[in-house]
Amino acid sequence: MDHISSIINYLFEIIRSLGYFGIMLGLMVEVIPSEIVLAYGGFLVSSGHINFFGAVVFGTIGGVLAQLFIYWIGRYGGRPVLDKYGKYILIKKSHVDHAEAWFNKYGTGVIFTARFIPVVRHAISIPAGLARMSVWRFIILTTLAVIPWSVLFIYLGMLLGDKWEQIDEVAAPYIKPILLVALALLIIYFVIKWIVSKKKKGSV
Repeated sequence: MDHISSIINYLFEIIRSLGYFGIMLGLMVEVIPSEIVLAYGGFLVSSGHINFFGAVVFGTIGGVLAQLFIYWIGRYGGRPVLDKYGKYILIKKSHVDHAEAWFNKYGTGVIFTARFIPVVRHAISIPAGLARMSVWRFIILTTLAVIPWSVLFIYLGMLLGDKWEQIDEVAAPYIKPILLVALALLIIYFVIKWIVSKKKKGSV
């Protein structure tokens, strides 16, 4: 356990020394959960190492690139590769199953809303790759979701300062409303999709 802690501390030191690029790389590597990396980025903002805007920009870039990497694995590696190596990027087989079910049920629009929902949040990039979803559509929807997520956790990390490790407790009250909004958006998207499909059938 001490060995693992020392490795994690070393990774945070790397992030600190690299500043903006450290946050980006920390999110891309996915060794530490994104919420923790972003909260640490907020701490760096509060201590004057970096500024808030830069942290959000590089946090967003890192978050999108991390998901794009998973998308490419799904697109070119398929389920066999994911089932075998997914654990190394913190994605379990059950996560992939849930994400695939969501994607098949709700379509490409779920790429945005699912980013705010536990279990499927990271894994949703996989079925997008498997289905060969348009990479530009994937990037746009992912970016739109990653921006508010980055802003929230960097801001909370900034408020916490050197107590940034308490991010899970502090973020909890914010997560529930976000989940409700995400689910509401998902329902709205599903209703619009249903209406459009009905109109198309009626015009045939």
